[in-house]
Amino acid sequence: MANDNPTSSDQVIPAAGNPAPYLQNRELSWLDFNERVLEQGADESVPLLQRLNFISIFWSNLQEFFMVRVGSLTDLSLVKKHIVDSKSNMTPSEQLRAIYLRCHELYPAYERTFEQVRLLLNKVGVTHVRPDELTDEQRSYLAEYAEANVTPFLSPQIINARHPFPHLENGALYIVVRLDEEADKAQDQAKSEHKKKDKKGKKSKGKPAKESTKNASLSQNVGAEGTMLGLIPLPRQCARVVKLPGDGFSFILLEHVVEMVAEQVFSMYTVKHTNVICVTRNADIDATESTDENDEDYREHMKRILKKRARLAPVRLESERELSDTLEPLLLDRLNLKKHQVFTTSVPLDLSFTWGLASHLSEKQCAALMYPPFTPQWPACLDRKRPIMEQVTAGGDVLLSYPYESMDPFVQLLREASRDPRVISIKITLYRLASQSHLAEALIDAAENGKEVTALFELRARFDESNNIEWSQRFEQAGCNVIYGFRDYKVHSKICCITRQTDDGIQHITQLGTGNYNEKTAKLYTDLSLITTSPTIGRDATEFFRNMALENVSDNYDVLWVAPLQVKPLILKNIDHQIELARRGEPCGLFFKTNSVTDKEIIDKIAEASQAGVKTVMLVRGISCLVPGVEGYTENVRVVSIVGRMLEHSRIYGFGPRTNMKIYLASADLMTRNMDKRVEIAWPVLDEKLRDRILSYIDVSLSDTAKLRELLPNRRYTSLGFFAQVSPEGKTIRFDSQAHFMDEARLKARMSTEVEVEREVEKREVEKREEVAAAEPATPVTATAPAAATAAPAGAATPATSEAATVPQEATSTTSSAAPANAASGPPSADATGTSEPALEPDAIEPAEEVTTTAILPHIEQPPHKPSLLVRALAAAIRLSNRKK
Repeated sequence: MANDNPTSSDQVIPAAGNPAPYLQNRELSWLDFNERVLEQGADESVPLLQRLNFISIFWSNLQEFFMVRVGSLTDLSLVKKHIVDSKSNMTPSEQLRAIYLRCHELYPAYERTFEQVRLLLNKVGVTHVRPDELTDEQRSYLAEYAEANVTPFLSPQIINARHPFPHLENGALYIVVRLDEEADKAQDQAKSEHKKKDKKGKKSKGKPAKESTKNASLSQNVGAEGTMLGLIPLPRQCARVVKLPGDGFSFILLEHVVEMVAEQVFSMYTVKHTNVICVTRNADIDATESTDENDEDYREHMKRILKKRARLAPVRLESERELSDTLEPLLLDRLNLKKHQVFTTSVPLDLSFTWGLASHLSEKQCAALMYPPFTPQWPACLDRKRPIMEQVTAGGDVLLSYPYESMDPFVQLLREASRDPRVISIKITLYRLASQSHLAEALIDAAENGKEVTALFELRARFDESNNIEWSQRFEQAGCNVIYGFRDYKVHSKICCITRQTDDGIQHITQLGTGNYNEKTAKLYTDLSLITTSPTIGRDATEFFRNMALENVSDNYDVLWVAPLQVKPLILKNIDHQIELARRGEPCGLFFKTNSVTDKEIIDKIAEASQAGVKTVMLVRGISCLVPGVEGYTENVRVVSIVGRMLEHSRIYGFGPRTNMKIYLASADLMTRNMDKRVEIAWPVLDEKLRDRILSYIDVSLSDTAKLRELLPNRRYTSLGFFAQVSPEGKTIRFDSQAHFMDEARLKARMSTEVEVEREVEKREVEKREEVAAAEPATPVTATAPAAATAAPAGAATPATSEAATVPQEATSTTSSAAPANAASGPPSADATGTSEPALEPDAIEPAEEVTTTAILPHIEQPPHKPSLLVRALAAAIRLSNRKK
């Protein structure tokens, strides 16, 4: 018989058959990832309010995990067919027991971390007050506040024979009120006495006013019989955070204010005690369920399916305090839950309020408690003053790196396309859009301007379904051609194709991204976005949208890899090639950056490559069902993870040693759902400069010693700061790659702006000299005059020297103390003779040399050493000065 309340001593026994030692369960690996998120809340290097936000992310992640993964496994556990997990050979029921056990281990750490941060915030004037910590003044204030602002919005309910147990909404907070059943007898007696007095009163012609008032009060305060339980839903109309009088910013949460007035609300009963509860329900809906495509519009079908989500079966019950011996069995019975599905925690059951706390604080307080603000920068490779369309069509490929660089150039490109008379059509796939989206508005404007706009909406993007439905309706109203993708596959690819009619014929501008077209998440998620005019990619993009319109799964592409037919087979084929190279003793290697790794075929192939001697590095933010370093299986595989301020989201596949690695960017994680059940796109990086830039990005990421952690063969991760180095003075040096990329983006943007200013000044000086020269008599040039006599005067700076001169010292110093060596590549400053002076490209910025990647990943082949940008800038200035002398 299954144990309904597993403890840490319970052993989860897998089904028949032993899983490979380098495999682990997906769900348990995800819970390890969420533990790494929670540990950011305990990281003393993170500002306090940001630590609180990380704890909130842990809460919201866990909420979604129970709604989707636990919900799905619960459904599978009810299926009579024998089902096992391909990685761990565990049945759904065994996985559920292991999940609940692991979560019961995580909750105490969750409580400790939250309480630690709460107390630290209290010390700096951001005081989260609990009911037992209120002063008399605050209690008096709350009594008046509740009467005016809370009580009018309460909708209390009782539960008895006439009032059945209500539906508890998913994720909603309720104040549960335990009513004393012993009070029923006193109420019966009071009713009996009241009736006797009432009969006597009818015989008399009058009675004292005081007696009459007392009887009226008694008649109002007589409750229903057989009532043991009351419920008060937390009112949505009221502010969750209630500011309290006093110094600093003190607040109490709404649920505790409601608890304080519960006795008044249920004044006709005797309130024994109160508690706060929250139910999590299965939200794993099947969008193909009961659909009849001939009779029902797909969008209307999705609306109907979404309504079912709110009423699916509960999978978890949380309470702020231990449930009583009377209340717990009652709730478990009504919710059809078992004891191990109950979690008690002193942490507020809804932590979404944490994101709004900063709005209550002064600018000075925010500066002390939050990360310094960062705004995505305009990319240095594009001139803000020139049309993006002009630059994209005239130059080479453009690579944008979010959130360090802004999405604005792409949005501006769409705006220009909406007005360009040569643009014929714009086609795009939309998986997740911001609720307020400039990108979407640009597409709507294009349709209203007469362009042919095709938007493929994926209405099944989990928890964004309603938002996508609303946008799809707006697109249709604007005249866009809206399609909804495939019945059997989610369209998760991110591709946009702008088609223009030029003098030279049809031209395609194609954008491909690793992340969604969502301006909000583009400020938080690390993603890569390529904009290219490659005719081959353009033809493939056109073919892709033709196949989408016809709901045709195809592999008829020249350059693009499109799942479900191509991505996994081509990954496996390229790994096989590296295995062949290893067996021949030739240089080889593999690199993958992905959110999760779950696909067993790919994992098995990577293990095979490891056994052949192929060195493999995997930068995996979340789930890794592959266990590295297992002797005889995966000893040549390293798995590392970065969980930091930004959410690592880009997908990069690399095949071969670093010197000639083939780089692919993709929308697909190495997960079975992405490989086999979704339409995804991967594409090669053909431009050598962009390839070098991505390799530099990888090098810097792998050099992180602040947030990077490694998965060990025992399936645990190294601690935060494990790779930090100690200076000769004994100071711990931590290099944060994400902070470096922010500094680098600011520096590039500043350099680009200052170079533009210098060029503008130079242009005006040239124009002025030309005007002066035109006004003076022409000076004859002798036959023996050297060509060098036409050199610019000393006061005019060349583009190269102006850029070198504008490298700000304070900007370069922000990353020099702990940045990795050899993290970027770029052109040399000059040749040996000093006669050639190519411009210092902003992309050539590289970190300083104190930290190397060899301490973390010694088997990664390092790029050749090259001086830092500051050194090269100073060298360029010295060479120019010598030439002038």
